[in-house]
Amino acid sequence: MIKLHHVKNTRSGRIVWLLEELGLSYELNQMEFSPKDLKSDEHRARHPLGRIPVLEDGEVVLYESGAIIEYLVARHSDGSLKPDVNSPAYPEFLQWFHYCEGMVMPPINTIVVQTKLLSPERRNAEVLGQAQRLLSKVLSPVDAALTGREYLIGAFSAADVMLGHASFMSRRLDCVPEELTALLAYIAKIESRPAFQKAIVT
Repeated sequence: MIKLHHVKNTRSGRIVWLLEELGLSYELNQMEFSPKDLKSDEHRARHPLGRIPVLEDGEVVLYESGAIIEYLVARHSDGSLKPDVNSPAYPEFLQWFHYCEGMVMPPINTIVVQTKLLSPERRNAEVLGQAQRLLSKVLSPVDAALTGREYLIGAFSAADVMLGHASFMSRRLDCVPEELTALLAYIAKIESRPAFQKAIVT
Protein backbone atom coordinates (compact mmCIF):
# COMPACT_ATOMS: atom_id res chain seq x y z
CA MET A 1 0.00 0.00 0.00
CA ILE A 2 1.24 3.46 -0.94
CA LYS A 3 1.45 5.87 2.00
CA LEU A 4 1.81 9.63 1.66
CA HIS A 5 2.86 11.95 4.47
CA HIS A 6 1.04 15.16 3.69
CA VAL A 7 0.28 18.69 4.88
CA LYS A 8 -2.64 20.59 3.31
CA ASN A 9 -1.93 23.67 1.19
CA THR A 10 1.63 22.60 0.39
CA ARG A 11 3.43 20.89 -2.49
CA SER A 12 2.30 17.53 -1.15
CA GLY A 13 -1.18 18.38 -2.45
CA ARG A 14 0.04 17.74 -5.97
CA ILE A 15 0.90 14.17 -4.96
CA VAL A 16 -2.57 13.56 -3.53
CA TRP A 17 -3.98 14.95 -6.78
CA LEU A 18 -1.84 12.61 -8.89
CA LEU A 19 -2.76 9.59 -6.77
CA GLU A 20 -6.42 10.45 -7.40
CA GLU A 21 -5.82 10.96 -11.14
CA LEU A 22 -4.19 7.53 -11.31
CA GLY A 23 -6.96 5.90 -9.29
CA LEU A 24 -4.46 4.35 -6.89
CA SER A 25 -5.23 3.10 -3.41
CA TYR A 26 -3.23 4.96 -0.79
CA GLU A 27 -3.04 5.80 2.88
CA LEU A 28 -2.77 9.46 3.84
CA ASN A 29 -0.91 10.57 6.95
CA GLN A 30 -2.41 14.03 7.42
CA MET A 31 0.13 16.11 9.30
CA GLU A 32 0.15 19.64 10.66
CA PHE A 33 2.59 22.30 9.50
CA SER A 34 4.25 22.47 12.90
CA PRO A 35 7.56 21.44 14.49
CA LYS A 36 5.66 18.92 16.62
CA ASP A 37 4.81 16.89 13.51
CA LEU A 38 7.48 17.79 10.97
CA LYS A 39 10.51 17.91 13.24
CA SER A 40 9.64 14.82 15.26
CA ASP A 41 12.19 12.01 15.37
CA GLU A 42 9.65 9.78 13.63
CA HIS A 43 9.30 12.11 10.64
CA ARG A 44 13.01 12.98 10.47
CA ALA A 45 13.61 9.27 9.97
CA ARG A 46 11.61 9.63 6.76
CA HIS A 47 13.01 13.01 5.68
CA PRO A 48 16.26 14.26 7.25
CA LEU A 49 15.10 17.90 7.04
CA GLY A 50 11.63 17.19 8.40
CA ARG A 51 9.73 18.24 5.29
CA ILE A 52 6.94 16.94 3.15
CA PRO A 53 5.85 15.25 0.97
CA VAL A 54 7.27 11.83 1.74
CA LEU A 55 6.02 8.79 -0.16
CA GLU A 56 6.34 5.22 1.04
CA ASP A 57 5.75 2.44 -1.49
CA GLY A 58 6.80 -0.88 -0.03
CA GLU A 59 10.54 -0.60 0.59
CA VAL A 60 10.77 2.68 -1.34
CA VAL A 61 10.87 5.92 0.67
CA LEU A 62 11.02 9.00 -1.53
CA TYR A 63 10.82 12.76 -1.04
CA GLU A 64 10.82 15.79 -3.37
CA SER A 65 7.46 16.24 -5.08
CA GLY A 66 8.85 16.24 -8.63
CA ALA A 67 10.74 13.01 -8.02
CA ILE A 68 7.65 11.42 -6.46
CA ILE A 69 5.54 12.40 -9.48
CA GLU A 70 8.09 10.97 -11.91
CA TYR A 71 8.25 7.78 -9.83
CA LEU A 72 4.48 7.31 -9.70
CA VAL A 73 4.08 7.94 -13.42
CA ALA A 74 6.89 5.49 -14.23
CA ARG A 75 5.81 2.75 -11.82
CA HIS A 76 2.07 3.12 -11.43
CA SER A 77 0.55 4.58 -14.60
CA ASP A 78 -0.37 3.32 -18.04
CA GLY A 79 2.02 5.81 -19.67
CA SER A 80 -0.66 8.31 -20.62
CA LEU A 81 0.64 11.11 -18.39
CA LYS A 82 4.06 11.35 -20.03
CA PRO A 83 4.87 11.40 -23.75
CA ASP A 84 7.25 8.85 -25.19
CA VAL A 85 10.86 10.05 -25.34
CA ASN A 86 10.67 10.01 -29.13
CA SER A 87 7.51 12.09 -29.23
CA PRO A 88 7.78 15.69 -30.49
CA ALA A 89 5.98 16.70 -27.28
CA TYR A 90 8.60 15.18 -24.97
CA PRO A 91 11.08 18.13 -24.86
CA GLU A 92 8.26 20.57 -24.13
CA PHE A 93 6.92 18.22 -21.44
CA LEU A 94 10.33 18.25 -19.74
CA GLN A 95 10.57 22.03 -19.97
CA TRP A 96 7.23 22.72 -18.26
CA PHE A 97 7.66 19.91 -15.73
CA HIS A 98 10.86 21.52 -14.45
CA TYR A 99 9.79 25.15 -15.04
CA CYS A 100 7.52 24.73 -12.04
CA GLU A 101 10.25 24.31 -9.43
CA GLY A 102 12.88 26.29 -11.31
CA MET A 103 10.91 29.47 -11.98
CA VAL A 104 7.46 29.52 -10.38
CA MET A 105 7.92 28.03 -6.92
CA PRO A 106 10.87 30.20 -5.74
CA PRO A 107 8.82 33.44 -5.69
CA ILE A 108 5.83 31.55 -4.28
CA ASN A 109 8.05 30.35 -1.44
CA THR A 110 9.14 33.92 -0.71
CA ILE A 111 5.56 35.21 -0.75
CA VAL A 112 4.42 32.49 1.66
CA VAL A 113 7.32 33.22 4.00
CA GLN A 114 6.67 36.97 3.92
CA THR A 115 2.90 36.74 4.37
CA LYS A 116 2.34 33.65 6.52
CA LEU A 117 5.45 32.21 8.14
CA LEU A 118 7.30 35.28 9.43
CA SER A 119 5.94 37.27 12.33
CA PRO A 120 4.65 40.73 11.23
CA GLU A 121 7.66 42.58 12.64
CA ARG A 122 10.07 40.46 10.58
CA ARG A 123 8.29 40.86 7.23
CA ASN A 124 9.81 42.97 4.48
CA ALA A 125 7.42 44.75 2.13
CA GLU A 126 10.12 45.32 -0.50
CA VAL A 127 11.07 41.63 -0.61
CA LEU A 128 7.39 40.70 -0.82
CA GLY A 129 6.73 43.14 -3.65
CA GLN A 130 9.71 41.88 -5.65
CA ALA A 131 8.53 38.27 -5.28
CA GLN A 132 4.98 39.15 -6.32
CA ARG A 133 6.18 40.99 -9.42
CA LEU A 134 8.56 38.16 -10.31
CA LEU A 135 5.83 35.54 -9.96
CA SER A 136 3.53 37.46 -12.29
CA LYS A 137 6.40 37.83 -14.77
CA VAL A 138 7.39 34.14 -14.84
CA LEU A 139 3.77 33.12 -15.42
CA SER A 140 3.61 35.08 -18.67
CA PRO A 141 5.41 32.40 -20.77
CA VAL A 142 3.02 29.80 -19.34
CA ASP A 143 0.08 31.88 -20.52
CA ALA A 144 1.63 32.15 -23.99
CA ALA A 145 2.18 28.38 -24.19
CA LEU A 146 -1.45 27.73 -23.22
CA THR A 147 -2.93 29.97 -25.90
CA GLY A 148 -5.06 27.71 -28.07
CA ARG A 149 -4.45 24.68 -25.85
CA GLU A 150 -6.35 23.00 -23.05
CA TYR A 151 -3.21 21.81 -21.27
CA LEU A 152 0.52 22.53 -21.42
CA ILE A 153 1.45 20.03 -24.14
CA GLY A 154 -2.06 19.61 -25.51
CA ALA A 155 -3.19 16.53 -23.59
CA PHE A 156 -3.24 16.42 -19.80
CA SER A 157 0.11 15.22 -18.43
CA ALA A 158 2.27 15.08 -15.32
CA ALA A 159 3.61 18.52 -16.29
CA ASP A 160 0.13 19.85 -15.54
CA VAL A 161 0.19 18.23 -12.12
CA MET A 162 3.39 20.14 -11.36
CA LEU A 163 2.72 23.48 -13.02
CA GLY A 164 -1.07 23.38 -12.77
CA HIS A 165 -0.86 23.09 -9.01
CA ALA A 166 1.68 25.93 -8.87
CA SER A 167 -0.56 28.07 -11.10
CA PHE A 168 -3.50 27.38 -8.77
CA MET A 169 -1.37 28.47 -5.81
CA SER A 170 -0.33 31.63 -7.68
CA ARG A 171 -3.96 32.48 -8.26
CA ARG A 172 -4.73 32.01 -4.57
CA LEU A 173 -1.91 34.45 -3.81
CA ASP A 174 -3.50 37.02 -6.20
CA CYS A 175 -0.45 36.98 -8.47
CA VAL A 176 -2.06 35.99 -11.78
CA PRO A 177 -2.74 39.20 -13.72
CA GLU A 178 -6.18 39.40 -15.33
CA GLU A 179 -4.59 39.84 -18.77
CA LEU A 180 -3.22 36.29 -18.61
CA THR A 181 -6.54 34.98 -19.89
CA ALA A 182 -5.27 31.63 -21.18
CA LEU A 183 -3.65 30.88 -17.83
CA LEU A 184 -6.79 31.84 -15.91
CA ALA A 185 -8.87 29.55 -18.13
CA TYR A 186 -6.32 26.78 -17.55
CA ILE A 187 -6.50 27.20 -13.77
CA ALA A 188 -10.30 26.98 -13.95
CA LYS A 189 -9.99 23.79 -16.00
CA ILE A 190 -7.52 22.33 -13.48
CA GLU A 191 -9.86 23.20 -10.60
CA SER A 192 -12.78 21.48 -12.32
CA ARG A 193 -11.04 18.10 -12.63
CA PRO A 194 -12.73 15.60 -10.26
CA ALA A 195 -9.39 14.34 -8.91
CA PHE A 196 -8.28 17.90 -8.14
CA GLN A 197 -11.61 18.64 -6.47
CA LYS A 198 -11.21 15.60 -4.23
CA ALA A 199 -7.51 16.13 -3.45
CA ILE A 200 -7.23 19.91 -3.13
CA VAL A 201 -10.57 21.66 -2.93
CA THR A 202 -12.38 19.45 -0.41
